[in-house]
Amino acid sequence: MAESGLIIVDKPADWTSHDVVGKLRGIAGTRRVGHAGTLDPMATGVLVIGVEKATRLLGHLALTEKVYEATILLGVTTNTDDAEGEVLATTPVDVAEADIRAGIAALTGPIMQVPPQVSAIKVNGERAYKLARAGEEVELKARPITVHSFEVTSIDGPSIRATIRCSSGTYIRSLARDLGAGLGVGGHLTSLRRTSVGPYGLAQARTIEQLGQECTILPIGDAVSAAFPRRDVTEEEARVVSHGGRLPVAGIGKGPIGVFGPDGALLALVEEQGRIAKPLAVFV
Repeated sequence: MAESGLIIVDKPADWTSHDVVGKLRGIAGTRRVGHAGTLDPMATGVLVIGVEKATRLLGHLALTEKVYEATILLGVTTNTDDAEGEVLATTPVDVAEADIRAGIAALTGPIMQVPPQVSAIKVNGERAYKLARAGEEVELKARPITVHSFEVTSIDGPSIRATIRCSSGTYIRSLARDLGAGLGVGGHLTSLRRTSVGPYGLAQARTIEQLGQECTILPIGDAVSAAFPRRDVTEEEARVVSHGGRLPVAGIGKGPIGVFGPDGALLALVEEQGRIAKPLAVFV
């Protein structure tokens, strides 16, 4: 059996997240491989891959904050809100920098965001991108997200480079679209690089080529310690949680908590609810 843990991949352009999973199944020697947080084919950067038991972490890791480096082009609207789509409209851009920064400020903080029509969100059981590509009009509801920071690094004519730190579920394509729409000229995303997912960043990431030479796996216990608060338990508490039992709360707070036994081994992820700590995933 392959080692359980995370592989932090620097995803290349033109690969889908599923492509990366398929490649890593061969490299890791197991079918039990998944990813936390999809990256579009155009995008590059940090893609967190779970192997064996660590696949149980992925749904929780996908909910962590993410950081992106993005380039937005004003004056051109596409049907996908990025450079891979069909151009729908072009508009001359004569927008003051102060107006650009005001538009960005309006898209910072807790906001409601409509996802792109060409996305993997399901509408009546069908993926939105399939409906959109079949020519159907897709109506997606706005969803609450948080853009913690939207920092401009350069403005070169209609092209804007920015670093964006945001909550799970944020579409950077939609931010590009909405910035352009708010300025009255349209806009789309021309490049995207994810630099971190929670505590995992580019410094830990390896290219597909590097992983083909040496498959670097972050052990599951280290992965949990990096991402979530840690709780060390007694032998009796370890026995209880290892069988899916509940523990009394330790007052650590909301969110997943990694539970470790007296020998330092990861036992479970738990969540404190009222007076109990309820297992979310058990690893023994």
